[in-house]
Amino acid sequence: MPKNKTHSGSKKRFRVTGKGKLMREQTNARHYLEHKSSSRTRRLASDQPVAPGNVKAIKRLLGL
Repeated sequence: MPKNKTHSGSKKRFRVTGKGKLMREQTNARHYLEHKSSSRTRRLASDQPVAPGNVKAIKRLLGL
């Protein structure tokens, strides 16, 4: 049986915490930051947990 390859796009977008939770970055934090408020950019900087409905598919893409 050959080894499974990790999905290259997924490994750049998601990370696994020490307890096994999947985390993702928030959208709208890449460009046009000049007109967004400081409080908004600080809020967007924090990672968010992946929605429960998507966890199974993302774990399969990451090879977990």
